Amino acid sequence: MTPDRLRAALRGVPDPQWLDAALRRVATEPTAIDRFFAAAARRCGRGPLPDPPGWTADEAARALLLTTLPGGHASAAETLYRQGDAAEKRAVLRALPLLPIGAECVPLLHDAIRTNDTRLVAAALGPYARHLEQPAWRQAVLKCVFTGVPLAVVDGLPERADGELARMLAAYAAERHAAGRTMPDDAADLLRRLTIPTPEA
Repeated sequence: MTPDRLRAALRGVPDPQWLDAALRRVATEPTAIDRFFAAAARRCGRGPLPDPPGWTADEAARALLLTTLPGGHASAAETLYRQGDAAEKRAVLRALPLLPIGAECVPLLHDAIRTNDTRLVAAALGPYARHLEQPAWRQAVLKCVFTGVPLAVVDGLPERADGELARMLAAYAAERHAAGRTMPDDAADLLRRLTIPTPEA
């Protein structure tokens, strides 16, 4: 995902002039982002975008506002996340991979993963989750299984899934089986892939 792709996707928003003006203002007056961030859903809409898939118009507009800041991206992201409603928090989480912040905002991922809002959990496991420590990442994947979040939202799952995650999934599968319940299909498929012996070369 890139800011240019988000910008192209937002050409058809209800008020493109507002968005253009907001981006220009934030580039020169960073403190204005609070006001524009809050207004983005009302001015740009909340509907899903056809491309990129999975994004809504307000999320894309808010992510663009964050990328337009001339500096202080991590501080702004934390403030907007802590003060925001659920939709604003999701927008911040989705914007994190686009910002020059390194691992500074990992605490926001930890916060999102602790919530019971499955949409926040899903947003936290996008590309920025590469900065999550492996134990925390495994727990987040398991929480997806517990709460019904599709594992397809977990960025980098095939590369990061390891033997310890397989052990955790197997233990959960055993609990479900003892209770007469089955694992979600995607979790069962992942467990099978992780436990199939690798043929020797």
